[in-house]
Amino acid sequence: MADLLSQSFVVNALILSTILGLLLSYLGVHVVGRGIVFVDLALGQISMLGVAFAGYIGGGGETIISIAFTMVGAFLLSFIKVKDKRLKHEAIIGIVYAVASAGTVLLISKTPHGESDISEVLFGSLFTVTTDQIITLAIVFGIIGILQFFFRRRFFELTEQFENRQVEHMRIFDLWNFLFYLCIGLSIVFAVRVAGVIPVFSYLIVPPVAAILFSESKKVVVGISMLISVLGGFLGIFSSVHFDFPAGSSVVAALGVLFVVVALIKFSRFMKLRFFSENGSSKSTHVTE
Repeated sequence: MADLLSQSFVVNALILSTILGLLLSYLGVHVVGRGIVFVDLALGQISMLGVAFAGYIGGGGETIISIAFTMVGAFLLSFIKVKDKRLKHEAIIGIVYAVASAGTVLLISKTPHGESDISEVLFGSLFTVTTDQIITLAIVFGIIGILQFFFRRRFFELTEQFENRQVEHMRIFDLWNFLFYLCIGLSIVFAVRVAGVIPVFSYLIVPPVAAILFSESKKVVVGISMLISVLGGFLGIFSSVHFDFPAGSSVVAALGVLFVVVALIKFSRFMKLRFFSENGSSKSTHVTE
């Protein structure tokens, strides 16, 4: 363990994964609650479409163009309020993701290192992150985290409206809904650049879903979600170094393993309660007879 922490690139990866996990897992509670789990994939892919477009036209400015693409995407996605019961948010957002993915691949295919670029887009490169990138990410995520903390009540009220499908009275443009998508969009812009689309998606979705299996309390769900994300990042990076696996894929796999563990615990608790319930009812019937 000491040898692991003595290497600067490993320490940077651990710091980065912790920063990513804490905010993304929190935002993921809202994403899962709203039933828009594809939104991060869509915005992440739109962000990468911006990067690919910047590379295609040349001249630099990848970050600015990526942010511009993502902000436009967040603005447009905030207008999606599906009222037809035959449709779900996921269907519309899935179309956006598919089209953005196709556009990204088409543009990257015209670059000299197409295949390696696509791999980095999907899974990032945690071990090559610089200190400056970590500082930038910490500042951006810190601002978003402060905004989410001070207005948490309003954001959770809005999420509950989506959970209960009570959006009929919502205006075409809702400021708080747009701010939520803006937070998601900005966090994804900076997260995807260093971690890749798939790990970011995993941080947003896996910990919240696992936490929901444990509790119905929002506070408990948020706490457990953050804990799982940090633990998954640490285990993923440790296994990546120890077994010489790709870092991004290792983090995703570690989060998946933690989810399976949580699901098994949930299932065993359910079976135990069912066992005692059935035995208790049979004993009660026996006494009555």
